[in-house]
Amino acid sequence: MKAVSKLTFEEAAAELDSIVVQMEGGEVPLEAALKLYERGQALAQHCQALLQAAEKKVRKLQPDGAEEADADEDGDDA
Repeated sequence: MKAVSKLTFEEAAAELDSIVVQMEGGEVPLEAALKLYERGQALAQHCQALLQAAEKKVRKLQPDGAEEADADEDGDDA
């Protein structure tokens, strides 16, 4: 099994999907389910980090002002 940090987004997402299918099947013993859950959490965090990095790259490619518009969406107006 490859280290999570070495996986591409696609590999991590596919493995995460496989883990979800296994766990939803309900046939996994408790100890194995806990290990799968831990791996799934690590995969989900890795996917999130890769998505955030991709978003950052896209923002850099956008014309000036796009980051300001994005910052407005993140702020609380309430």
